[in-house]
Amino acid sequence: MSFEAQLEHLISEALAEDIGDGDHSTLSCISPDAKGKAVLKIKDKGILAGLGIAEKIFFLKEPRAIFIPYKKDGEQMTEGEKAFEVEAHIHTILSCERVVLNCMQRMCGIATLTNQYVQKLKGYKTRLLDTRKTTPNFRLLEKEAVRIGGGVNHRFGLFDMIMLKDNHIDYCGGIEKAIDLADEYVRNKKPGLKIEVETRSVDDVKKVIASGKGKISRIMLDNFKPKEIEEALQVINGEFETEASGGINLDNIEEYAKTGVDYVSVGALIHQAKSLDLSLKAVIV
Repeated sequence: MSFEAQLEHLISEALAEDIGDGDHSTLSCISPDAKGKAVLKIKDKGILAGLGIAEKIFFLKEPRAIFIPYKKDGEQMTEGEKAFEVEAHIHTILSCERVVLNCMQRMCGIATLTNQYVQKLKGYKTRLLDTRKTTPNFRLLEKEAVRIGGGVNHRFGLFDMIMLKDNHIDYCGGIEKAIDLADEYVRNKKPGLKIEVETRSVDDVKKVIASGKGKISRIMLDNFKPKEIEEALQVINGEFETEASGGINLDNIEEYAKTGVDYVSVGALIHQAKSLDLSLKAVIV
């Protein structure tokens, strides 16, 4: 399913969740023919994200709505600025208000935290990855916020990459067996699907190198300390992409980047992000 199709589904479900059998607050006191304007006011400092999503929400509800952006996704924002203005039927504005704010506040928080990590990586070759530690049914926009903040989206779900983690390896009976079976599966059923293997020690890394050439594309170094990563990278010698994961935060991410590892993955980009404050206010002429 395309991004647009997934987005439309997400918005439809979010609006249905909020509106139910009717926005009775609005129905009770606002004429269905009345039109109005509203402006999104920024009340926090950070990275703006979700502007395009807000536009889509209003247009799906009312295709003839007028949406005027004052900023762009990915731009720095400060308290007191305006992000956009929308002109539509008042019923549309009020029915969409909370969905727009919930999406944008969450996305701005994620984009802002992601950008703080990205700034720490300036000057290093290491790139920042997100994870699947996301809110159920909201992953599409959480990962979009990471992208807007300057991070790189890792696999979207269980379907677009094989990642042999510790549980897969233990249940299967070992690294070598898991790699061989995954490689056979890809060749027979999913040609082109990439394989990544999680390792828990330098000995694991050596096993992957011995059995994974021509089969896997990336080695994950899980919960390795920076010095252990340096040792592992010497063994890998550039033959595979490398990813450090586990325990990486704003205070130590530079230490990991100094090792020369290709990627660092940080679940906190999403599950530790704090929503930023925005408000949608009526414009009364």
